[in-house]
Amino acid sequence: MAFVFDIFVPPSSAGFVLKAIIATVVADGLLLGFILFRRGYRKRYFAKRDRRVFEVRQRWDALLSGEIPYDTWRLNSFDRQIVEDVVLDAFEAANAEESARLLRFMRATGLIEKRVFEARKYQGWQRMRALVALGRTRAPEGIPALAEGLRDPNRETRNAALRGLARAASPEAAEEILSWVGERGLQAPALLVQNALINCCREDPRMLFPYLQHADREVREMLARVLGEIPTASLKDELIALAADDLPELRAAAARALSGAERGQAVEVLSDLAQDSVWFVRLRAVVALGKVFAPGAILPLVHALTDSHRLVRMRAAEGLVDRKADLASTFEQVVATNDRYGMHAFCAALDNADLRQELADELQKQDAQGKPNARALLAALSAGKLTETAATTEPAPLSVATAAGRR
Repeated sequence: MAFVFDIFVPPSSAGFVLKAIIATVVADGLLLGFILFRRGYRKRYFAKRDRRVFEVRQRWDALLSGEIPYDTWRLNSFDRQIVEDVVLDAFEAANAEESARLLRFMRATGLIEKRVFEARKYQGWQRMRALVALGRTRAPEGIPALAEGLRDPNRETRNAALRGLARAASPEAAEEILSWVGERGLQAPALLVQNALINCCREDPRMLFPYLQHADREVREMLARVLGEIPTASLKDELIALAADDLPELRAAAARALSGAERGQAVEVLSDLAQDSVWFVRLRAVVALGKVFAPGAILPLVHALTDSHRLVRMRAAEGLVDRKADLASTFEQVVATNDRYGMHAFCAALDNADLRQELADELQKQDAQGKPNARALLAALSAGKLTETAATTEPAPLSVATAAGRR
């Protein structure tokens, strides 16, 4: 047996295997020792940090007021990082007065200037961390450094700078973002740029219009979505001009923003947009008409019940039902369209708003008073209840005229 073993496993191979086993055991022991050492070190570090944070919190007011000299903690990197983290966390829940107090403290201690220097001179993760910290302070003096970060070749650094400018929420930050987008195009996720501009353009949405006119298509579409999300009631003339733009996204944004404009002009422009060739433009216009509680908006909404797109019909019906006033008269106009799909959309909106019985009671009252067509309208409303049964069968074929309107 020993002879056979010597043939297949010569002494030199056995020695090599033994050495490999010993090396593996030693490596595993060293790795285990490193893991235990690291755990012990981190445990001590976090315990020390917790104690120091508690001490800072106990004397927080004295620290902010300068009663505790800044040199007692600023020259110590460990303490300085703790103070800065606590201040940045306090920014998140602070009101305007407390934010101003915290910002004065960071200026007095030079923490903002330190982060501005790091954001301009460092690279990689160090620059990204400085940009994030600057954004959390919302300090105006940090905006130029954040704007420089937008032109960094690293995508993650650009995103960090963009998030920082979004936190600033000021027209100056919006100008930097718009200038960067106009110069370089969309070099960051469109949704991230859009959210940043929504935050920064609320005070002055007028700054968007020069870029809406001269930027490329992708940027114009993104800016159109921004315009639709911010209040622009004072820009009715500019919005009316956008309603005739060749780009569907801009027409849709104008329709959405016009819901806050003056009723007379808004209804006229939205009525035209409700007949646009692009379905989502018609949808935005119908939704806006539903929010404009003016008598002139009823007829375009009734007409939208005959639209070829299901979502447009549904939102038109919701806009009509949300008015709640004079449902019987509105229902009479809906029945007059002689459109089965529009009738079903209106009845579904009535059921969702729990107003079907209220409309039936009103029609019964009118029938008792001898009003013409009241009984026919009541029968039509009752026929609307048959939609649950009719859902199991194929719809009746459309007439030639109706089919042509649904092309």
